[in-house]
Amino acid sequence: MNHQRSFRDAREVGDGLAASLLRVGGLQERGEIRRDVPDGWLRCSDLLADPERFKDWRKLLGDWLFTEYGEAPERTTASYVMSWYLHVPAYVGALLLHHERRVPSLKPAELAFELGDDRPHPVGMAVLGDDFYCLPTDPGSALPEATVVPDERTLAAVLRAHYIAHAAKFVRAYAPGSRLGRRMLWAAATDALDNSLWWAGKQGGTAEAEGAGVADAALVLDTRFPPLTSPSTLRMETGPDGHREWTRRRESCCFSYLLPDETECAECPRTCSR
Repeated sequence: MNHQRSFRDAREVGDGLAASLLRVGGLQERGEIRRDVPDGWLRCSDLLADPERFKDWRKLLGDWLFTEYGEAPERTTASYVMSWYLHVPAYVGALLLHHERRVPSLKPAELAFELGDDRPHPVGMAVLGDDFYCLPTDPGSALPEATVVPDERTLAAVLRAHYIAHAAKFVRAYAPGSRLGRRMLWAAATDALDNSLWWAGKQGGTAEAEGAGVADAALVLDTRFPPLTSPSTLRMETGPDGHREWTRRRESCCFSYLLPDETECAECPRTCSR
């Protein structure tokens, strides 16, 4: 993927983070991207400051699962909310790295999201800060809110560090009420980042675009960076029909198998060899 193409004409109109978000919003299909927090949206910092609010979210999910399946196991609601929350900072960071070669602030106070009216998962995200990290060739590199780093490997390290800092705040806030172990929580954090980098490319709809997302995952997670639990687990596999496609081994369990008539996911860590 040519990451420079999204910078076309940026020198003439100014190229801050708001321009980046406008561009990437149209290149993805996983929800609205905004710069403000409308009524009803949840700011990440508010949830982390008052973990009781996660119980409200889990109650909404439990009601939806009960309607759909007739049951709402506590481990399933805890796991879904865990993964959905971590998706927000992971996806925002992955989108901007992949399409713009920029890394925004991922501080909880500068991220917010909206839950769907039916299935209560994030359907919109807001990025509220202006600061970003970028490469020397970025046309916005002279802006006061830009911090220039020398190369892509350093930019990947910045994304990883900012994401881990946010995830650490989430683990501290969520662990006591969720009854999920810290190993599980950090496994979910690893899954969210690896998946988001992959998805950012896969949404391009071509093998080349998906491969670029896989390459980004390998750049950011080229080895294990504790407390994350693994490097990228993306790999190419050949199916029974001879078709080759990318897949990954999950690090965390969603506990969907606890729902009636459901079984373990194909890449469930409970059943897959490590």
